[in-house]
Amino acid sequence: MKVFPSKKTQRASGIAIALAAGLALSGCGGMPSNRSLNSVHEPVVERANYTFDVNTGAGGLSYSEQRRLAGWFEAMDLRYGDRISIDDPLRSGSTLAAVEAIASRYGIAVSDIAPTTTGFVSAGNARVVITRSTASVPSCPNWSAKSDVNLMNATSSNYGCATNSNLAAMVSDPEDLVRGTTGMGNTVVMSGNKAIKTFREKKSTGAEDLQKSGTEK
Repeated sequence: MKVFPSKKTQRASGIAIALAAGLALSGCGGMPSNRSLNSVHEPVVERANYTFDVNTGAGGLSYSEQRRLAGWFEAMDLRYGDRISIDDPLRSGSTLAAVEAIASRYGIAVSDIAPTTTGFVSAGNARVVITRSTASVPSCPNWSAKSDVNLMNATSSNYGCATNSNLAAMVSDPEDLVRGTTGMGNTVVMSGNKAIKTFREKKSTGAEDLQKSGTEK
């Protein structure tokens, strides 16, 4: 005689199976999915333009306007990696020279091709623009993959966050992360070769005769 389970028992078994399947799927959903050694968290470079309008007058920047501009540069903590440009409707050479003289204190060159900014620059005024880039990894830290199950043998969801976040924080010019540095190779090679040549050609300290002591008579 065969005994068949009641409808109540069948219903309870179905619910248990559904719950087990749901738990299994939720565990798989939290698994990491990046199977390569390339981090999906890369530095993002953002640019911001800061503007400062000066009165050029008839003969370029007056002494008071130069002091205002120098104070603005100091307040902006002008540093390596910043880019300065000037938007001058009159294209005055004296105005450009005055801005270059102030910017040279920070070792930054000035371009006469400025990015598009909000507002109109009228004649008799010039707009000095600081373009500053920042680098960050906005998706870090990332611990979204919380499951201990790793059927795909993938890297952690937080893989690469430490390295790339530190790189973004320490790079002196964030633009180098976009296109790299150009025009520095020859100088670095020449400096390195000069140091090696000096090291190789310098005579050893024991190659010459010992000096006589000053106490001898």
